[in-house]
Amino acid sequence: MALETLLLRVKTAFSNSFDTVHKTTPSSKTNPKRIAVLAFEVAGVMSKLLHLWQSLSDANIVRLQNDVVSLEGVLKLISNDKSFLIKLAVAEFADSLRLASDSVSRLSLNCNNPTLRSFHRVFTEFADSGFDSVGWTLTTPKEIESKHRRMERYVTLTLTLHREIDELSLLESTLRKALLNTNNKSRISDLEQKIFWQKQEVKNLKEKSLWNKGFDNVVLLLARFVFTLLARIKVVFGNGNGNGNHLPYLSRSLSTSAAVYPSDHQKDQNFVSGPLKSFKLDDYSSDHKKVENFSSGPLKSFKLDEKKVDLRNGFFESNCKVLKPPQGSLGDSALSLHYANLIIVMEKMIKSPQLVGVDARDDLYAMLPNSIRSSLRLRLKGSIGFSACDPLLANEWKNALGRILCWLLPLAQNMIRWQSERSVEEKRLVLKKSNVLLLQTLVFANKVKTEAAITELLVGLNYIWKFEREMTAKALFDCNNDFNGFLSLYKSS
Repeated sequence: MALETLLLRVKTAFSNSFDTVHKTTPSSKTNPKRIAVLAFEVAGVMSKLLHLWQSLSDANIVRLQNDVVSLEGVLKLISNDKSFLIKLAVAEFADSLRLASDSVSRLSLNCNNPTLRSFHRVFTEFADSGFDSVGWTLTTPKEIESKHRRMERYVTLTLTLHREIDELSLLESTLRKALLNTNNKSRISDLEQKIFWQKQEVKNLKEKSLWNKGFDNVVLLLARFVFTLLARIKVVFGNGNGNGNHLPYLSRSLSTSAAVYPSDHQKDQNFVSGPLKSFKLDDYSSDHKKVENFSSGPLKSFKLDEKKVDLRNGFFESNCKVLKPPQGSLGDSALSLHYANLIIVMEKMIKSPQLVGVDARDDLYAMLPNSIRSSLRLRLKGSIGFSACDPLLANEWKNALGRILCWLLPLAQNMIRWQSERSVEEKRLVLKKSNVLLLQTLVFANKVKTEAAITELLVGLNYIWKFEREMTAKALFDCNNDFNGFLSLYKSS
């Protein structure tokens, strides 16, 4: 009897213990760690990946080859070596992907899956060797489109959640103030009702958005898209280890794009800016070796010299190092943004010189660095006190300034746009960005040549500004004489 009782107790204890394990184990699976407030950071990463994928579309790659690297300002101030310019674009794409992958690496530390937690290691291995040991690269159009739509939906819902949470905070703040400052019960009741429904809306959005999603599923989605983006870069530009043959979809689009051929471009490196015939931009190709056999086909036309890729330093190290502005560039002097603003201001003055006052002219001069002031003084030496009354010369200057601005202004505008997008991106959840690349800005522009162009603009602006003032003064003088003559005639009559 005692033995039966003991056996019954052991059986009961074992059964309870088994039930406890049985209940706790699935709960850890069905209730994984939620993303919660990190949803906004994840949405930002997704937005960057979606923008990068769009930047690597066939249309944008064709535009890069046919338009971007052939911009007149880029050829004059940065380089006329298209291979070098393409390498700059690849470096920026790779650096953007590197930053996004760093964010995914941090997020992966919250995952339960050990493979996901080792994302940084397997991604680095894939980047450097081309070997996808986990099979995360998406290889069919259906897979890519599905993941793309899913991320777009998550980004949209999470952005909406962000706005609705802000609205809820505003309503709650208004209610607190109403409770302190008014006895209007109907207003308080109305606010409470609005808050109730707003909380329901926020709760609903949390369920649909990234907020209530588990880390494992979301990080896997990010990881697969990051792998696919890296594969796309390697297939399109051909740098890496030539594993594009194993990714038929990623290579298919470019291999069937007959438009991906380098366009013929006249290499006119001599530039005469205006009446003085003194402004000449020398050939800037000496700093870079000219590319050979650049038009060998759709894929080969983009293929960088693989021998120049130092695989010992890794894919990202080898590609991203060219993003450092070279010595003698505006980026190296930290003047690119300042010069962009200076060019924008001058363009407005050149467009309407008659509206430029003495104070505005002084403000413009105050913006000039010492190097440009020195060159401007040399150009204007001996012209103090001259009379700018020649309409033909003024018209020649206007045409000359227009030709300079035609290629210089786009670089300045792109610089402002590029910097503005990065500044706002740090403050907002997501951002719809343009496809402006660093090579389209003033970051890599040659400092001496850019200052020569700006000096030429200032000399021309000085002339047409004085011409407009003298013409205005002459018109007022003639008008005054006519009026006085009319008065004299009236009195005599």
